[in-house]
Amino acid sequence: MRIGVYTGTFDPVTHGHLDIITRASHLFDHLYICVLHNPEKVPLFSVEERIELLREEASQLDNVTVDTYSGLAVEYAKSKKANAMVRGLRAVSDFDFEFKLAAMNRYLEPDVDTVFMMTSSEYSFISSSAVKEVAELGGDVSKWVSPRVAEALGKKFKDRER
Repeated sequence: MRIGVYTGTFDPVTHGHLDIITRASHLFDHLYICVLHNPEKVPLFSVEERIELLREEASQLDNVTVDTYSGLAVEYAKSKKANAMVRGLRAVSDFDFEFKLAAMNRYLEPDVDTVFMMTSSEYSFISSSAVKEVAELGGDVSKWVSPRVAEALGKKFKDRER
């Protein structure tokens, strides 16, 4: 059985993430989407909120499970008996970081490969950070996230104003 793991912060999940999730779900018998705890980032949405949004967004994909983990992503992949970790690339600038990460993961767990997937060109400029910034300033993010995520962003920023 081919098992893949796609990890990230997903704060929030964008059409770019969903592009990778959908395409990766066709490559693997089962795909785990794992919301990681990243001590370097201060997320807008709680882990529980991100999991809920991801579950809603990926609900039409029968071979996808949304999960969370606190620790090394490669250890999570090993615990799920994954063959590969999926990493999305938006541009060449992402490759340097991702290449180093893949090499480190390969050293830590030689049986788990890394599969790089280029985001479709229409999503190559989207980042969760940029989406949050546009939403916070009242801009329209509907081309980059689902209506449910756009609504959640709007609510989150209204709640912060109070």
